[in-house]
Amino acid sequence: MQRIWAILIKEFHQMKRDKATLFMLILMPLMQLIIFGYAINTDVKHVPTVIYDQSRSEESRELINAFVGTSYYDVVEYVDSNQAMLDSIYSGKAVAALTFPPTFSEDIKHGRTAEMQLIVDASDNTIANSAISTAQLLGQQRSLSITSQRLLATGQAMPSGNAIEVKINPWFNPDFITAYNIVPGIISLMITMTLVSITAMAIVREQEVGTLEQLMVTPLKDYEIIIGKVIPYVIIGYAQAGIALIAGILLFDVPFQGSFFVLFMTTTIFLVASLMLGILVSTVAKTQLQAMQMSILVYMPSILLSGFMFPRVAMDAIFQYLGAIMPMTFYLTIIRGIMLKGIGVEYLWPQIFALITFIIITGFISIHSFTNKRKNG
Repeated sequence: MQRIWAILIKEFHQMKRDKATLFMLILMPLMQLIIFGYAINTDVKHVPTVIYDQSRSEESRELINAFVGTSYYDVVEYVDSNQAMLDSIYSGKAVAALTFPPTFSEDIKHGRTAEMQLIVDASDNTIANSAISTAQLLGQQRSLSITSQRLLATGQAMPSGNAIEVKINPWFNPDFITAYNIVPGIISLMITMTLVSITAMAIVREQEVGTLEQLMVTPLKDYEIIIGKVIPYVIIGYAQAGIALIAGILLFDVPFQGSFFVLFMTTTIFLVASLMLGILVSTVAKTQLQAMQMSILVYMPSILLSGFMFPRVAMDAIFQYLGAIMPMTFYLTIIRGIMLKGIGVEYLWPQIFALITFIIITGFISIHSFTNKRKNG
């Protein structure tokens, strides 16, 4: 027991010296609890919605207010053309659109079935199902209310049956096939996990085995060393993404509506962003164990807060902001937009700009951190 006790004391002293590792071991369970407890929410509310009201009548305004009153729809824009409505959905500004024809009010007043339309981006099944079920239920309730009011006022039922009919028009995934949503997400996640974990070990591994000292005495500049370490893994990332994309198309019949060139260009930016994130971890970590633990801290927000598993619109604002730090959040919008929607750079430039900004910031921090490590080493 004395010998075991001695080893026990020695391990506690080791933990005390390695404060960063101890801190992360204690922090990770708390982080998991907070993210799982607050960020994960399958009850999707506050769906960004655009309104195209050609009726501009009291009846249409009352129904719009009823939709907003459920808290399942947040109106982000009123548009006055079909193209403006399309642009809002293609760009991701809105996930759903409520459209009212010019005859909406007249149809109700004359006892005809008034049709309205819900257009919903079905590339995310969870959001689409929530928006559709709420719209159908609300349409039925409003229709019953109008029918009851007409019956009390005139003693006659609606000649055409329902007073209001909500036409559902799911876009991009009309059959609600889960693979259409999952496969692009798996490609994004696979690139993130592989490249971040590999590059997170790159510099700290060389530091531990002693080869970093040999690099430091060469005339190579700090940014040249980092770029030289990033480029080989970009090629690996291309191979991973290409294999996964071909498998998704051939095995799961996932459609590809957009441009391969645009996907190649944006994937390159995402690969570099993921690698720079891994390099940043590698320059900050002092040991490979710390690098592994920091990589896990990257994986969790990427998986849970990017929209891969749970809709971002259902999360609290603070977790949406945290998710916006991760490159995967932006690339997931890009790859789904290209594959399922067939959109191009004109709609994806905010995500592309965000990834480029991320590369610049993490690159600057990584070079600065590596320079300090080089001086101190």
